Amino acid sequence: MDRDTSGLSSMATRLILTELSEQIRLAHGIPVRFESAGGVKIAQRVRQGVEADLLVLADGAMAELAAEGHLLGDTVRPLWVSQVVAAVPEGTPVPALRSKSDLRTALLSAMKIAYSTGPSGTALLDLITRLDLADTLRDRLVQASPGVPAGSLLASGEADLAFQQHSELMDLQGVVIVGPLPGDTEITSTFSGGVLAASTQPGRACEILGLLASDAASKTARARGMRAPGDRG
Repeated sequence: MDRDTSGLSSMATRLILTELSEQIRLAHGIPVRFESAGGVKIAQRVRQGVEADLLVLADGAMAELAAEGHLLGDTVRPLWVSQVVAAVPEGTPVPALRSKSDLRTALLSAMKIAYSTGPSGTALLDLITRLDLADTLRDRLVQASPGVPAGSLLASGEADLAFQQHSELMDLQGVVIVGPLPGDTEITSTFSGGVLAASTQPGRACEILGLLASDAASKTARARGMRAPGDRG
């Protein structure tokens, strides 16, 4: 019996891939399983030669790994776009986020601001610098550990404002999502998929990748806080 096709992903797409893997098994009879961890850790494992067939990470990391020869370059394709949202602990005042001024007020009012080790965290730090708040907020920033949702720091009382991918915050207990960042402060990340150069079944992996990029998969992704590339709805 053929082994399951295996994949690796960051935590942002964990729930989407778990659901889609089951759909693919039931609808197409193709066994596939994904293992998820922090994106930095997954990229490190790929560079160390981990045995797997598919990879789903933020497009920047995918481009680097493809350039290093870890991916079959002609298989890399965008799958989903994720929007970064702000969140606060349940039961606390919900700040307005209608304008850049509202965002500045929310940041300046927070005692501790949680952010991730992934691309959303890097983009948030860049945004804070552009808002000329880096020095003011330096001692208030709390980075979640790799693979740990920034929103979990809200529920534990370690932060009173958090920013992360919508897909990673939407199902957390004790967390209220405020909404996406306004106007030109918006932060989005594109997650791409590709076949690993080390795959022992690249044909099957390509077939699964096509199913992950299908319209049916996009519906599942939307329910999990992401959207297909080009879908502005």
